[in-house]
Amino acid sequence: MSGPVGMLTGDRVYRIHWMPGTDILRGVCHCGAERVAEEPVELWEWLLAHPQGHRSPAPPAPEVPTRTAVPA
Repeated sequence: MSGPVGMLTGDRVYRIHWMPGTDILRGVCHCGAERVAEEPVELWEWLLAHPQGHRSPAPPAPEVPTRTAVPA
């Protein structure tokens, strides 16, 4: 079993991770392909269309905003 204990694995496991500090989500297919987007629907459509689109280059990732420290 790969991954943390208790984490699901298998041929039909899909994941969408939120990237903290951003509005960006990362979709991970069971085949290992990854894609980033701001809209969860876009990622679910891509994941559920497997394997279509998984071999072509992913669109460029949305630009991650930089965070600036503000004195308290």
